[in-house]
Amino acid sequence: MADLFLNGFNTLSHGIVGYVVPFLFVLTIVVFFHELGHFLVARWNGVKVLTFSLGFGPEIAGFNDRHGTRWKISAIPLGGYVKFFGDDSEASTPSNDSLSKMTAAERSVSFHHKKVGPRAAIVVAGPVANFILAIVLFTFLFAVFGVPSTSPRVDNIQPGSAAEAAGFKPGDVILSINGSKIHSFLDMQRTVGAEAGNQLSFTVQRGDSTVDLKATPELREIKDRFGNVQRLGILGISRSTSAGEVTTERVNPAAAFWMGIKETWFVVDRTFSYIGGLFAGREAADQLGGPLRIAQISGQVATIGFTPLLHLAAVLSISIGLLNLFPVPLLDGGHLMFYAIEAVRGRPLSERAQEMGFRIGLGLVLMLMVFATYNDILHLASS
Repeated sequence: MADLFLNGFNTLSHGIVGYVVPFLFVLTIVVFFHELGHFLVARWNGVKVLTFSLGFGPEIAGFNDRHGTRWKISAIPLGGYVKFFGDDSEASTPSNDSLSKMTAAERSVSFHHKKVGPRAAIVVAGPVANFILAIVLFTFLFAVFGVPSTSPRVDNIQPGSAAEAAGFKPGDVILSINGSKIHSFLDMQRTVGAEAGNQLSFTVQRGDSTVDLKATPELREIKDRFGNVQRLGILGISRSTSAGEVTTERVNPAAAFWMGIKETWFVVDRTFSYIGGLFAGREAADQLGGPLRIAQISGQVATIGFTPLLHLAAVLSISIGLLNLFPVPLLDGGHLMFYAIEAVRGRPLSERAQEMGFRIGLGLVLMLMVFATYNDILHLASS
């Protein structure tokens, strides 16, 4: 019985350390910078910030700064918020009754008494901070650790594959795809993986000459080293590497910064391609994941090393930035939508209209969370 209890305790401890700690590390970085964007731009625009919270629910620990802002860590670590003077809730919903009773001094520091421009700048600053964080993390990784690379050479071709049908031969070196230069085998994989079902134009080096080929990647389910299933475009070619063929390219800070921007855009573009594929029926909705999936992936990536964990933080930061820009009431994009309507009408929507919008937004967000959690449970049960 003692051994059974000890084994159970060890398993639980490993789960907490292996999954929860990396998950909280990644999520805390991303949420902190998102809320910091709101906070800094609000301060620059003269808005009084009442609360800066990492997490929701009851406060665990906190302090007040000299400006009267309460900085705190809350019990439910699945996000965060910044509450401004004049907000009726953590979602920045206003109360017209409370706003109308403010003095002139209070109105000068109230978020909802600022003009549309400053309010929009404060709201969009959160997602922008997420994109900036991703660029900074990518830049740091490229500049400090370099970029591992192998030449885009074709060593093996699967029988019956798209590559065989297109006329690829062992020894071909892929120079470009659709006119874009290919620097490594990973470049080729990422480009092809995002283009399942789309015909691509390849320029390859074959001996002393160049050959133009056309191939359409096939959509296949691929398992990564942890058993997670991904749907990617596959040509059916592989690369054999030997000692010395994998090189690490050192990148200067300026080049690393530009690569960081391009890497951020790649994630944005791939995300929109996936969303478009969902509506077109080309992508499966079971790839949508929630906190459980993020926790699992964080734990898996942490076993590889700290560098991949930072890369995951950058990707997650982009995802959260994009999600918050969706025009759904309750999210930053919903606030921006309301401000755009206000700018066109010359006055804000009625309190009732905004309240209905936030209720609809809350319903949509909750449905998305339930669906993502359902996917997470199915994924964990099948793994």
